Formats: sequence, C-alpha cells, structure tokens
Amino acid sequence: MDRLYSYTHTHIDVRWTKNSSDFVVEEVPLYEFSGEGEHLVFKLRKKDTTTWEALKILSEYCGIKQSEFGYAGLKDKDGFTTQYISLNKKYESKLNTFSHDKIKIVEKTYHNNKLKIGHLKGNRFFIRLKKVNPTKATIIQEVVKKIANYGVANYFGYQRFGRDKDNFEIGRAILEGKRKERNKKKRNFFISAYQSHIFNLWLSKRVEISRLFDSFNEKELFELFNYPKEIIKDIKKQPNYFKLLPGDRLSHYPFGRVFLCEDLMSESERFFKKDITVTGLLVGKKTPKAEGLAGEVEKDFSKISEKFESKLNGARRFAWIYPQDMKATYKKEEAWMELEFFLPKGSYATTVLEEILHVELG
Repeated sequence: MDRLYSYTHTHIDVRWTKNSSDFVVEEVPLYEFSGEGEHLVFKLRKKDTTTWEALKILSEYCGIKQSEFGYAGLKDKDGFTTQYISLNKKYESKLNTFSHDKIKIVEKTYHNNKLKIGHLKGNRFFIRLKKVNPTKATIIQEVVKKIANYGVANYFGYQRFGRDKDNFEIGRAILEGKRKERNKKKRNFFISAYQSHIFNLWLSKRVEISRLFDSFNEKELFELFNYPKEIIKDIKKQPNYFKLLPGDRLSHYPFGRVFLCEDLMSESERFFKKDITVTGLLVGKKTPKAEGLAGEVEKDFSKISEKFESKLNGARRFAWIYPQDMKATYKKEEAWMELEFFLPKGSYATTVLEEILHVELG
C-alpha cells in the first residue's frame, strides 16, 4: 500500500460488497443544462455496467460511432450508477425504442454543448456496510464526524492501479520505451496510473509529516526536521490536521486558481475554514511546482519522473478534500451502517471508505 491513513484509529472489520444494492453513485452536473441547443442530454441509470460498456451498447443499438457520445465522467462497473450522456439531437429518434435490462434512460433535455470529461461538479454516494455491531457503529460515526469536520487525504483509488496493482509499472515501462501500447486510451491510462502512483507516494509522506507534527513537541521536531525554529512553531500551531508548509501550491476550494503559500499562518486559517486547500503535483511539462520547504519534499518525488516531464501533461490536484453532507445512519436490527456523502470530481468514494475502515480495498 502506497498510502498512509489520515487518522490513527484501528482497523474496523465489517462486510462490504461493491454491488448495485450496496454502492450507489449519482453524478452531479457542473451546471444546469440550458434546455435548448443541438445536443440531446439524457440521464442514464446503469446496473453493474461501466460507462464504456454502456456507450458500446448504445452505439451499436443506434448504429453510430461511440465517439458521437459525450460524457463528463467514468463510472465503475460494480454498483448502481447514474450519469449524464450527450448526443447530437439528430440521433434522438434512434433512442426512442431503446430498452436494456441493465441500462435505462430516465430523463431527457437539451444543451448547447457536447459533454466533455470534467464537466461535472462531483458525485453523491451511498454505501451500505454489513455485519456492523454497536461498538463498530460508534467508531464509524466518530470517524465520519472527523472527516466531515477536518477533511481527508485525496489519494487516487485502487481503480487506477489494476487488479494486480501494476498499472503504474506498465506506465513507467511505456515512458521508458520498454513497452509499446498501440491503443491510445490504454496508453494514456497506464501513464496516468504512473503519475497517480507518484502523487500517492508524495501525499503519504505529507500525511506522515502532519502526523509527526501532531505527535511530537517543538524540540523533538527540530531534531527530526532541522527546520528553522520559527517555522517549526508556525507549523505546529496550525489548527488543521494536515499541516501546510511554506511554498505549498494552494487552490481556492472547491474550485479556483492555484497560488503560492507565502503567509503560512494566514493561509492555514483559510485552510481550516475550508476556503482553500493544498495541491499536489501530477508531474508534467509547464506544471508549477511547490517552492521552499514544500518544494524540497515534493522534489524527492518529482525527481523520480523528471526525465519523463517533457512527455507528460501535468497538473496540480487537490491533496486534501472536504466531503460534504456526510451521514452515517446505523440500522441496529439489520446490523447495517449506511453512509452518504458528496465528493468533488476526481475523488474516490472507495478511498474515503478505506480511511473510515482502515482496510485496503480492491
């Protein structure tokens, strides 16, 4: 596992199966659709079917290319998922008689533009845990309260890394020229997994640093890090669980521009209020890097893939997120715990669940 948990409670042993009854995802659009325009936008409900599988079924039924469809995000195979799909309205009549046992079109409207990857606000999740006794239920509710108040590390989930957890190694081999992948989508996915792996390693290190600042006194921290004493004090007294460092690249939250952390205490207060968050590096050309002490930590990981920078499209990604509308409802008679929450786009419900249970999924 390339991730250190954000919080320090013990493992919680429950039963969870990722199926259409116990895992439900509902996509939240980035904006309200206009109701007019040349593109049909329809709400698609799917059961145990990936987005790509659904689009293949729809394209074959309509007799058109899969590329004609637009979508904002990809949904997992296992579960009951709802998302929006767009299609030029000249093909609308082809869908009028569509019927499938695992796919259903439940709403239709129109919009001026074709949906593209990233055109979503986020997703709402419902997760049902089973074999939860009252003691475990109390612990889960306490952890959920912590995450709701203080946030959680935004690791990439196991879905990025494959059944054998080696997708990032395949990506590295492609970048090194040791392996060829003709399928462009697969090639990009493997390379993205490599970037994701480096991000997770860096984020785990930052969680470790935050834990140390939470656990040790200033004298011990000075011996551990050899930072200037005033910086040690400023980091130590931050109200956040996750500690900002001078030179971090921050972002307005839940969206906005990326900027440099120059006033540590002022920005840590804004971070605590959930107005901003810290970002991590997905290494690539022309991507701004952290500076100062934050830059020194980041460099230990970015240098691993420095030689590939020119081949990669990089970005800054939220390293710490705040799940919204978190609920943990215990049903004692069934021994079930039902979790509900909203996450911004690009975040993984399974990562939040791993944090709650302290168990590696996948």
